[in-house]
Amino acid sequence: MRKRAAKKRPLLPDPKFNDQLVTRFVNMMMWDGKKSVAFKVFYDAIDIVEEKKNDEEKTALEVWKDALSNVMPHVEVRSRRVGGATFQIPMQIRPDRKVSTAMKWLISYSRKRNEKSMAQRLAAEVLAAAKEEGAAVKKRVDTHKMAEANKAFSHFRF
Repeated sequence: MRKRAAKKRPLLPDPKFNDQLVTRFVNMMMWDGKKSVAFKVFYDAIDIVEEKKNDEEKTALEVWKDALSNVMPHVEVRSRRVGGATFQIPMQIRPDRKVSTAMKWLISYSRKRNEKSMAQRLAAEVLAAAKEEGAAVKKRVDTHKMAEANKAFSHFRF
């Protein structure tokens, strides 16, 4: 490496739940630097989750965190060239990458849903993911399947 690794900037916890994870999620969801709009979408989605959730002893934020951990992948395949052939090699994922991948999937599959507003889409995807269903969870399952299928190549690790 020629340059040093970039310093991790400290995130401010969000105003409502005082949680850095929420800020990280909102930052990923935000478009064109419109953070207040992104926060409004997130809080509206959390309110919708609060109304629609079945589990009474959990808060909406806990439902969201459960959804996030259900979407988190533990292994992924990485491409590696060995003697002219490209192999898909299963590898463990760093903890921070697990979280950001889960967030990315949750947001992108929420955007692809067909409810009216982004808040409704996000809420629906969060509720689905909390129940271990929905497109984002399917993505995690597929990623794990691919890693499982390519387990034979794991001795090529970097």
